[in-house]
Amino acid sequence: MVQALPKSKLVTFEEFAQWKPEEGRYELHDGVIIEMSQPLGGHEEVKGFLTTELAFEYRRLNLPYFIPNQALVKPPDSESGYLPDVLLLNRPNLVNEPLWKKESTVTQGASVPLVIEVVSTNWRVDYLTKVKDYEEIGIPEYWIVDYLALGGRRFIGSPKQPTIFIHELIDGEYQVSQFRGDDQIVSPTFPELTLTANLIFQAGV
Repeated sequence: MVQALPKSKLVTFEEFAQWKPEEGRYELHDGVIIEMSQPLGGHEEVKGFLTTELAFEYRRLNLPYFIPNQALVKPPDSESGYLPDVLLLNRPNLVNEPLWKKESTVTQGASVPLVIEVVSTNWRVDYLTKVKDYEEIGIPEYWIVDYLALGGRRFIGSPKQPTIFIHELIDGEYQVSQFRGDDQIVSPTFPELTLTANLIFQAGV
């Protein structure tokens, strides 16, 4: 039986990693344990579609990547740990990850070519907190897939419309491109990827 940690108590990442049960989905946000709600079916269809497309592409290119199911991303000097919807890992760099073997956690941008968050009701975390933290880690490419147009109007406009944001790390800062409708997705990691925004959105319909 797993010992429950009180949600009112701030915990370290190490305490969180040792406590985190195999069942359920949890993240740590600045020492606070967050239990992730069960995602909508459409969310899982978009996530599954993107996982399949990326896996096909990195296998086609014979790249040493894989997509884990439960691995965590830990920002430096922070008591946080995130469980991304799609996390692409660079296998050769995992030997340099101090937390990988025992806690399946990565902390270095060199380990993460690309990370994707499919937006749920807690959209502010994806649009604000994770942008800052993924940039600080040095993750080269970060997608926000807002297939239900849940984000704030300052991001997705008014009236709101489904949008994909791709953040590319250039000189240590994210430069952002947005894609809607029949826009062709432009991925720095996979420049030959042939996907439109609508094709991704339709996976969740």
